[in-house]
Amino acid sequence: MEAAKRRQGALRRHLTGKSEEDVVVVCALRTPITKARKGGLKDTPADDLVAAVLKGVLDKTGVAPSDIGDIVMGSVLGSGSQRANECRIAMFYAGFPEEVPVRVVNRQCSSGLQAIADVVASIRSGFYDIGIAGGIETMSSNPMAWDGSINPRISDFEKAQGCLLPMGLTSENVAKKYGITRLEQDKFAVESHARAIRATETGRFDDEILPVRTKFVDKKTGEEKQVVVAHDDGMRKGLSLEKVQKLKPAFDPEGSTTAGNASQISDGAAATLLMKRSEAQRRGLPILGTFRSFSAVGVDPSIMGIGPAVAIPEAVKAAGLQTSDIDLFEINEAFASQAFYSCKKLGLDLGRVNVNGGAIALGHPLGCTGARCTATLLHEMRKRGSKYGVVSMCIGSGMGAAAVFERE
Repeated sequence: MEAAKRRQGALRRHLTGKSEEDVVVVCALRTPITKARKGGLKDTPADDLVAAVLKGVLDKTGVAPSDIGDIVMGSVLGSGSQRANECRIAMFYAGFPEEVPVRVVNRQCSSGLQAIADVVASIRSGFYDIGIAGGIETMSSNPMAWDGSINPRISDFEKAQGCLLPMGLTSENVAKKYGITRLEQDKFAVESHARAIRATETGRFDDEILPVRTKFVDKKTGEEKQVVVAHDDGMRKGLSLEKVQKLKPAFDPEGSTTAGNASQISDGAAATLLMKRSEAQRRGLPILGTFRSFSAVGVDPSIMGIGPAVAIPEAVKAAGLQTSDIDLFEINEAFASQAFYSCKKLGLDLGRVNVNGGAIALGHPLGCTGARCTATLLHEMRKRGSKYGVVSMCIGSGMGAAAVFERE
């Protein structure tokens, strides 16, 4: 009953137009996304990355640090208490006063998007009028691992066992269950790289990327030098289908998921500045987009990659829309198998999905991805004059998340 009321309310809002109480995005920035352990940000600490994007959104908008009601950052792999402290430290690097609070949220691969949804919910609830949401991951420093032992009780719960499957095996499960072929996955991956290269060479990412001044240590010589990292470095120019087809399966000798059709481990951070529409109007700030709806749903952990296929319809319905109303999609490419399946299941035009490439080419810094995809989506919507856009991703342990944005 409550869910139905929320959908009806969303529909009424959609039909009646803008409201001063709408929560809008006035700025969305990200660092370059670089290869873990060998890319441009491999030697950059998490607090420096967070500080860069926090300061970036303030410099871009002229909003005073003391005006921020809260900062919420998504993060997955960093130690909970340490990452929370790093984000607090980053605030001070960026010039925030001690009165501004911060917290870290972890809903695995959707953490950056969850942070945005959390800030939106707080603004709608009247807790504050302005907030920053984003995400951070330094997979160079914090590799994926399971700490400690595993509770033997898990042997009695089949669904719980699925939560511990390597993500690559869940990709294989999706491919096998839904008949996604190796050729379909490899073609999807090659296109991701081609689109990312094209977007980079034509300056498509320039409005969203915040160059980072940092250090880089040469692994061979140990020499440290100061650099400015201004571009993503994961995509491969001229990558051919023939080359990708030669790669061996990475998780199952008889499988179809390879290093070439899966997302890259990466480093990066992103942040969005959100506020009520009335606040944005009072300050004379341009509005990139209005946050219309959010959904987080659970699915079978063993096929966790299908999450977007379930979450997107929920979010779109909550916004009073249909999937056919959506102009652009940013669907995280954890694996080509699940991203392609989700598009196929929903009947999406691939020409409207990840038009500037996705995580297979750009990388997937887990806690950052949701905020990175939001920045990419909103800037591309502005360039194209799109009205509605969706950000979505699958989530480890069996979930999916999606959010709908409307452009002014």
